[in-house]
Amino acid sequence: MACPVCNQRKERRACPALGQTICTVCCATKRLVEINCPSDCVHLAVAREHPAAVVKRQQERDAMALLPTIRELTERQQQLFFLLQTAIARHTPDGFARLNDDDVMQAAGALAATFETAARGVIYEHAPDSPVAHRLAADLRAMLDEVRKQARVYDHEIAVVLRAIERGARETRTQFAGETGAYLALMGRLLQVNRIAQAASPAVREETRSSIVLP
Repeated sequence: MACPVCNQRKERRACPALGQTICTVCCATKRLVEINCPSDCVHLAVAREHPAAVVKRQQERDAMALLPTIRELTERQQQLFFLLQTAIARHTPDGFARLNDDDVMQAAGALAATFETAARGVIYEHAPDSPVAHRLAADLRAMLDEVRKQARVYDHEIAVVLRAIERGARETRTQFAGETGAYLALMGRLLQVNRIAQAASPAVREETRSSIVLP
């Protein structure tokens, strides 16, 4: 039978999170990104302890591709960067619309302009042109409002992080011409690596959860 996730490849692995049997590709690419894997999943444990050589090479390439985007960010700003990327990865557009790199670029750019304006003492909401980007920007703004209830995060600090996301989406789109989801795919893989690391270490998980709210 076909995998219930992709409806393309043959189902091969029992997924305890979904209660179904899925294909190996969906298991490998969607774990901890779209699938909320339990910590005792045997496939998660194997991937964490014995990543394939091809996976390691991909991780190294992804890290090098991301480095120019976050190199100038402080540690605290990098934490906010990945928090925003998690919200982007979880975002679901309305109807049959699909989120792409251009939407990410527009949403991050519009929000960055809004916070840059606020840092100068002027309240003005900049809005992206795309309806999908507009909804993504609203979701990111709501998440940032929640973060600011727990910690003092300055307008200019948020703007710097959003500009990094905008720049990353633009440069990745340029590098992978014709691939409208190259940046989203890149960040999805990196977020998966981060979640696997957190699942492996409770100390890392606790540090990641609390670090952004430190004053």
